[in-house]
Amino acid sequence: MASLRIIRNRIRSVRNTQKITKAMKMLAAAKLRRAQDAVIRARPYAQLIEEMLASLAEARARDELPPHPLMAVRPPHRVEVVMLTSDRGLAGGFNSNIIRRGQRFMTEESGRLERIQFSTVGRRGRDFAKKRGFGLRKDYLGFFGRLSYAQAREVANDLIEAYQKDELDAVYLLYNYFRSTIAQEIMLVRLLPLEPKPRKQEEQATKGGLIMPEHIFEPSRPAVLQSLLPRFLAMQIWRALLESEASEHAARMTAMDSATKNAAEMIGRLTLQYNRARQAAITKELMEIVSGAEALK
Repeated sequence: MASLRIIRNRIRSVRNTQKITKAMKMLAAAKLRRAQDAVIRARPYAQLIEEMLASLAEARARDELPPHPLMAVRPPHRVEVVMLTSDRGLAGGFNSNIIRRGQRFMTEESGRLERIQFSTVGRRGRDFAKKRGFGLRKDYLGFFGRLSYAQAREVANDLIEAYQKDELDAVYLLYNYFRSTIAQEIMLVRLLPLEPKPRKQEEQATKGGLIMPEHIFEPSRPAVLQSLLPRFLAMQIWRALLESEASEHAARMTAMDSATKNAAEMIGRLTLQYNRARQAAITKELMEIVSGAEALK
């Protein structure tokens, strides 16, 4: 049995770790609240942009709009995946789930694609891509913790430039979608080429029992389309960044909560072990005293 000093040191060490995990849980919970509010604020704007693009897509289907470079569909031989991970660990399966989905995409598509490469947002994804020798076009670090729309626009402009230069045939976005504190969903969506989905027939007339008005575009539909598509792409990336940050804080809060509970259970087991060892030591000393007294008789 371990000595009393060793057990006391282990209890002290676990208690110190428990304090750290509890503090990290509280910090993640505070950050999650702000990140969740940001996600909720961004969702309506993204939905309205999608509705405008859906209206423009109807006009394009009727050949009322000229073709746009970002909507040009090419055979997908050269594909890029923009993978969103975190800069730090201790977030449960947040990063590993994203990385496994990226690996599965490569395994499934490598046979029919000429080239698959990555751009990463977050240190964990970059380190994984470099360690495995995957093609890494660009890595963006230091985004999370100081998120701004300018960062999303920077990523979008890089992708637009590469796509218009015919360096890429398709671009996908891989990130965690925030559903609740305990549930995050892996999302793999296509960014480029942009292909707005036309509204369904019943959605064109009504929405929630209300008559949907037709959009009026000024100065013209082509001009609005030219300005709206890059903005829509940046908005998709911006929303994904917000969703990913909220998911990271939720995953870290859950992981630290589990670690705090595990530490409490470990402290209980170690305390019981310490009491048994202490009782055994006291019993041994009493037996030695009694034996010595009997020997003196």
